Parts: sequence; structure tokens; C-alpha cells
Amino acid sequence: MDRQPDGELRFRRPDGRLLPEVPPPAAIPADPVQALLARHDAQGLRLHARTAIPGWLGERLNVGWAIDVMHPLAG
Repeated sequence: MDRQPDGELRFRRPDGRLLPEVPPPAAIPADPVQALLARHDAQGLRLHARTAIPGWLGERLNVGWAIDVMHPLAG
């Protein structure tokens, strides 16, 4: 880190290269909840109280099945 003559600080990586400037934060809409709901509607998302509830009931992992499904040569 070094201070410029005008008092501004510049930060460098360990190899001496300057870190890029941080962009300004995105503008926050006047009603962020409505903006988010409008974006979801535009994308066809229908989120509700049970959206994030998994279908897993706590059963043990079937390793053989998981390998068969995820292995690139499974067919």
C-alpha cells in the first residue's frame, strides 16, 4: 500500500501490480422487494414458503446409484 501526494491510498498485490479500483455499489431500488418480485415474475419463478425444502428424508446415500448417475460413462 502506498499513499499518493493527494492522500489517496493505492493497494498492490504481493507481486507489485496495482489492485483495480472497486466499482461503485449498484443502485438500490426505492422498493427492493417489489423489484425482486418483478424480476422473479419476468423469469417465470414461483417462489413460496416450501421452495427450499428438500425432498430428502434422511435416508442413507446409495453410493452405487450415485456413482452410476454421476459417472461420465454411466449409460
